[in-house]
Amino acid sequence: MNLELARHALAKGHRVTLVANRVDSSLLEAGAEWLRVPVRVPRPHLLKVREFARNATRLLAGPRPSFDLLHANGYVLDRDHDVNTAHFVHAASRRREAACRTPEGRLTRAYRAVYARLNASWERRAFAGAERVIAVSPLVGRELVDVGVEPSRIVVVPNGVDLDEFCPGPGDRPSLGLPSGPPLAVFVGAQRSGRKNLTTLLEALTRLRELHLAVVGDLKGSPYPALAARLGLGQRTHFLGARRDVADILRAGDVFVLPSTYEPFGLVLLEAMATGLPVVTTSTVGAAYLAEQAGGLVLGDPTDVDALAGALDGLLGAPAARRDLGARCRAVAEECSWSSAGDRTLAVYRELLAARGRRA
Repeated sequence: MNLELARHALAKGHRVTLVANRVDSSLLEAGAEWLRVPVRVPRPHLLKVREFARNATRLLAGPRPSFDLLHANGYVLDRDHDVNTAHFVHAASRRREAACRTPEGRLTRAYRAVYARLNASWERRAFAGAERVIAVSPLVGRELVDVGVEPSRIVVVPNGVDLDEFCPGPGDRPSLGLPSGPPLAVFVGAQRSGRKNLTTLLEALTRLRELHLAVVGDLKGSPYPALAARLGLGQRTHFLGARRDVADILRAGDVFVLPSTYEPFGLVLLEAMATGLPVVTTSTVGAAYLAEQAGGLVLGDPTDVDALAGALDGLLGAPAARRDLGARCRAVAEECSWSSAGDRTLAVYRELLAARGRRA
């Protein structure tokens, strides 16, 4: 989102300064300025987060270009700022951790628990220090209220989607290493995160004898290929690893599935909708409200294997209804371009400046 927002602001003629450890070279070529934040501790990520915030705060306390507004993302600063975008609420993540069904080890679980606890504390301070807090979904908006952010300071601005890259079209399964004949569901997500709930999806697959599943995501440290083998799904589950051709893989599928136990937004759900795929997701996914607008299937309990299997079976058994749902998904996604998200964010900036009696 940050990359697209910076591009949009630059295209609108605004001056943009990026306070970051790394930036996309295209932003510098477009005229953005860069204040580089040094980070010397790459791992674990918990220490990297803390070091970045400390160094960014120090950098902004020194000589710097004048800013009209300072926009942060979650916990990245130890100082007050104007706008904060909440992409994730770790306090909510902690409450839902018990629903995660993943074969990960105790050490990994312990680290995740400490990471979530500390981030929940840091985020509360960050949200309290912002004049406006942008929630990437209504779900995140409600969670912000739960952690003490006044509703009057919250604005919902959903993430956008590249409608040119993620668009309907024919899929070429053989070129992607996928079988041509059988029905195919697509799942995209981190392979080490229990939140993505791939365990429940694999168990649902055991109840659907013909359905194949394409799984996209980095396989390093993933326990799921072994789980699929134990469930007897080795021939029907295709682990494709991390890919840059996600749009092509989505176009090759018959249905997209995102059964996460907690997802603040779930950009890939919107990307699947933009390609014209019918979607099955859960109410614990932030972008599920967009799927509901299209008539997509939104399940209440992300761990209900039978409900997930039934939803997939119903869609796969009704090709005409599936095509109709895919067309409605595309229509909803067309209202969620990155340009629209950028305009809504710039409107927040203008409202703040106008309240201060300053020209936007």
